[in-house]
Amino acid sequence: MELAELVARRPFPAAGLLLGLTRRCPLSCAHCSTGSGLFTRQEPDAGQLERFVGSFTAENRPDVVMLTGGEPLLLPPLAERLSTLARSAGSRTALLSGMFFARGGALPGSRGGASRGRRGGGFPGRRSGAIPPAILRAIRSVDHFSASLDVHHEREVPRADVFRALHLVREEGVAVSLHLTGTGASDPYLADLTRAVEKEFDGRVPCLVNEVRPFGRAASWARAARTGPDPAAASPCPMAAWPVVAFDGRVVACCNQDTVDRRPVPPHLDLGHVAEDDWATVRSRALESPVLRMLRTVGPTHLAARYGSGPRPGSYCDGCRALGGDEAVAAGAQAVAGGAAGALLDMTAAMRGSREGAQGIVRRHGCAVYAPLVVAGGPDLPETDGRDLR
Repeated sequence: MELAELVARRPFPAAGLLLGLTRRCPLSCAHCSTGSGLFTRQEPDAGQLERFVGSFTAENRPDVVMLTGGEPLLLPPLAERLSTLARSAGSRTALLSGMFFARGGALPGSRGGASRGRRGGGFPGRRSGAIPPAILRAIRSVDHFSASLDVHHEREVPRADVFRALHLVREEGVAVSLHLTGTGASDPYLADLTRAVEKEFDGRVPCLVNEVRPFGRAASWARAARTGPDPAAASPCPMAAWPVVAFDGRVVACCNQDTVDRRPVPPHLDLGHVAEDDWATVRSRALESPVLRMLRTVGPTHLAARYGSGPRPGSYCDGCRALGGDEAVAAGAQAVAGGAAGALLDMTAAMRGSREGAQGIVRRHGCAVYAPLVVAGGPDLPETDGRDLR
C-alpha cells in the first residue's frame, strides 16, 4: 500500500482507524504533539486492543489501520499481532515510527550525506546496521511503513541512519514513506531535507509534509494554525472521519491532540471504549451521528453559526469541542443530517473532498507546496532558498 492510497482514503468516514499503542517513546523531540517520553507509560490494555481489532469481519472492517504512538515499535509483538489480526479480516495496515531503533546504524552502501544529529548508542549484541529481529517481524507484518524525520527527530536519530534503515525495509518488500514536519513552506530545513530524500531514493520514497502545530511540547513555541474559516462559508473537517483509539482506550471521533488527550470527551466526539465496544458499534456511531455528518460536510464554525450561539473563541478545533453541550446544534444537525438523506450528504462531502486525490488533501491540510511529494516520482517542486512560496 503506497502513501498516496492511504491519504486518499482520509475523507471517507470510518475508512480508517488510528490505534495509539502507547505514549511511551525513547525520543524527546521538542515538537512532540503527544508529549511522549521514555517514562510515560500510558497505553491501552493490550488484550482489549486485540479483542477490538479481532472484532473486524470481512464485511465490516476499516480499509486502513494505522498503528502509532508514542513509539509503537517499543511493543513489536503487539504491533505484529494487531497487524496480523487486521489483515486477516481484509484491512490494510500501516505503522508510523520515530526510528529509535536505527540510531547508530552502520549499514554500508547508503548514499546519504553526513548527519547533522548526534549519534546515540546502538543495540548491544546486534550486527551493525541490522534491524532488531522483533522489530523487523513487526515491520514485515504491515502493508506500509512510515518514518518520522524532521529537525527535531534528527537531533536524536541522524538522517543517514534513518535512510539506511529505510533501505533495509524496502529490501523486505514493504512500501515505505517519510513523514516530515517543518515550520512551513519557507522553512530552509524542509527544502534541504526533501532534496536529500530525492537524491537518496531517486524519487521512489514518497513524503507527507506537515507543519508543526502548537500541541504537546510545541504548544509553548509553535505558531498558531492557519486563520480560521469564515463562519458564513462551509469548511468541512475530514479529520472527523477516522476514529482514534486514545491512550486510555477511549475511542474519539477525530485526531486533534486536545480531543485525544482531554477528559471528558465532548459527547459528540465520544465513540466508546475498546473495553466495552466492538468495531461494528464504533463504526455505526461514527457513520450515523448527525453532528459528525455535519462536521464532515460543513465544519464546526458554520454549524455553530447556523444553529448554535455563533462562533466561539479559540481555534477551529476549540469551537468544535464546544459544540458538545449545545442542544440547538444537535437539533439542527438532526433535522438536516439525520437518516438516509444525511448519509448521502456525508458521502457526497467525502467524494468532493477526495476529488483532487492525495495531493489535494495534503494541499488543504498539510504543507501545500510539498503536496506533490505524497506521490512517489511526483512532479518536481519549485526551487526554494527559504523564501515563502505561499
